[in-house]
Amino acid sequence: MTMQLDFRGKCVFVSDSASGLGLRIAESFHALGATVAVNGSSAENVQRAIAELGGGSRLIPAVADLRRISEIRSVLEGTIATMRRLDVLVCSTARGDLRRIDDVTAEYWDAVLGINLKAAFFLAQACAPALKKSKGCIVNVSSIVGQVGGPPGAAVYSVAKGAMAHMSRMMALELASDAVRVNTFCPGWVDPRSEEPGRDAVGTEELDAYIARRSPFQRTATMDECANAVLYLASPAASYTTGATLVADGGLSSGHYHS
Repeated sequence: MTMQLDFRGKCVFVSDSASGLGLRIAESFHALGATVAVNGSSAENVQRAIAELGGGSRLIPAVADLRRISEIRSVLEGTIATMRRLDVLVCSTARGDLRRIDDVTAEYWDAVLGINLKAAFFLAQACAPALKKSKGCIVNVSSIVGQVGGPPGAAVYSVAKGAMAHMSRMMALELASDAVRVNTFCPGWVDPRSEEPGRDAVGTEELDAYIARRSPFQRTATMDECANAVLYLASPAASYTTGATLVADGGLSSGHYHS
């Protein structure tokens, strides 16, 4: 049997999708026929992303600062009303500069957990009624540092991403009776050179070298490798998969690699 992914007639919300991996995920769903809500914190960035994806009626602007719960609720209400349904929520936010333990402040802690974990929870909460109607799914994008140790400076970010995976499991249990699936995608690092310059994201030349030294593949992940994993988890091919964590890290978590 050949597995073919087809999202025609489906509506997808991808958080933080005006740039970086979120944009590539949005592009991938759109290319397979979905109507996609493109989210960013500024109208200018969202419109730029929509133009980059070619524009058209299947791209819906969804401007909201995910650090503000009131904006999450407002944008989801308006976006779902525009699309008239919601089949897939992808929480793809991955932000937080590296900061060693001695340099962590309460403000930094709140900011990193707020954008990477708290926002994901309240996005899911706001989407749940529509997803119950469509028997849809949620894909939370975590990180390999939420599963295993990472480089110095990633402690707070790893806390947020590790908690996201367990949050997904708990949501999967609670929403199973409504036939809503919730899974976690756990990538290794995406090539930081493909990120938007100057963006506040986990991704530096130091990290690039760190992963390349430790990965059996001797490289970081590509955008498409990550997007393809998300597409699978959101597709009917994964219809019996919920509460799971799909890891695509080039073998990094299998153990320390010695070249």
